[in-house]
Amino acid sequence: MEYQKNPMRGIRGAITVDRDNSDEIAQATLLLFETMMKKNHLEPDDITAVFITVTHDLKSAFPARAIRQIEKYRFLPLMCAQEIPIEGTIKRCIRLMMIAFCPSTSQDAIRHVYLGEAQKLRLDLKGENNG
Repeated sequence: MEYQKNPMRGIRGAITVDRDNSDEIAQATLLLFETMMKKNHLEPDDITAVFITVTHDLKSAFPARAIRQIEKYRFLPLMCAQEIPIEGTIKRCIRLMMIAFCPSTSQDAIRHVYLGEAQKLRLDLKGENNG
């Protein structure tokens, strides 16, 4: 049996907001999501699901709602959860894990996106995948 490469890839991203405000959370979520799509040359049908986490200090909105309000993503499976509250970690952070079909893209060609203060989460990617 011949091994076939899995065309599915996980794409990570994170962004921070200045305050716990529903509009700011929505805008930041959309900026991150759209940047991840653009950097990885994805179309709406390429995405199979998006998992979203927020730090415990963000309570005013579901980030998934901002994505779901865009008609072409209305039926995209989205799930929000709270990030593990580890002492000393970055505050007011939204993280996305996008699962997408990327058949011609190797794992090291995936562009993970870290914006704002979230760039500190992956200093190893500074200048390579950020913004």
